[in-house]
Amino acid sequence: MRNNKPKIIVILGPTASGKTSLAVNMAREFDGEIVSADSRQVFRGMDVGTGKDLAEYVEIKYHMIDVAEPMEDYSLAHYKSGVEKAIDDIVRRGKQPFLVGGSGLYLQSVVDNYALSEVGRDDGLREELEKLSVSDLFERLEKINPLFASKINESDAKNKRRLVRYIELQSSDQKSETPKLEPQKYECLVLGLDPGKEVVDAKIYKRLIDRLEKEDMVKEIDDLHSKGVTWQRLKDFGLEYRFVAEYLQEKIDYETMVERLNIAIRQFAKRQMTWFRRWEKQGRHIYLLNFDRKIEDARAKIQKFLS
Repeated sequence: MRNNKPKIIVILGPTASGKTSLAVNMAREFDGEIVSADSRQVFRGMDVGTGKDLAEYVEIKYHMIDVAEPMEDYSLAHYKSGVEKAIDDIVRRGKQPFLVGGSGLYLQSVVDNYALSEVGRDDGLREELEKLSVSDLFERLEKINPLFASKINESDAKNKRRLVRYIELQSSDQKSETPKLEPQKYECLVLGLDPGKEVVDAKIYKRLIDRLEKEDMVKEIDDLHSKGVTWQRLKDFGLEYRFVAEYLQEKIDYETMVERLNIAIRQFAKRQMTWFRRWEKQGRHIYLLNFDRKIEDARAKIQKFLS
């Protein structure tokens, strides 16, 4: 028996794997619109560093990009609410939603329908926590809820902003060890891109150099700081924003920045793939596309899914 849930096509993969290009091709073929699943592309003015590649979309409408200010406290709950409104609007207009990105937590929260906590900000607690180092924050989280702490991924364990929020949540009377799930809202086809480590590493380096030399990523980040985005906030955004901020503060030289950033992005791509594999172990089927025939492979799977 067929259900009446809206059908969502999800395209995921590590950074520099070609998700946007494939999604635009498929959205064009299947009368679709793209909903971004990237934790940093929601912020305005962060274009080059987050790889928005807005020129690629051409006539394809996109959602969940440039919806918040960089200094805004934009949570996963904000994101999920925005995505659901965007999907409802796309479906209402008879278009096909494509959820596209590499932020595993953002993707999974929508596809698996996380019941996100309503716990609000605790400014007093946050003021106290902001004075602590990342390692001190993680130790504090372990003391509050060791099982929860053991389950967060490596990236989150090094992200001060997220650790502060986790402590805030786990200190409340609504703490939980694992995300609670609501009944799934959408029927999802999840397509995965994995060009392989060698290809991804080469693309990461080329893209990094292009962003620095052709797209002036350093100027973008310098402009963000001049407009009030603090060095600490830029550091919290990680990767490009962290290392370019260190360069702009003359903490590292240009060559060191490029070397460390290249390594960090490669490590990030590896963590993304680890998240996707763990999601599969939790029961989510991800159709790994034949990378050399990704357009043909994706087209066939989408046609079958929508028929």
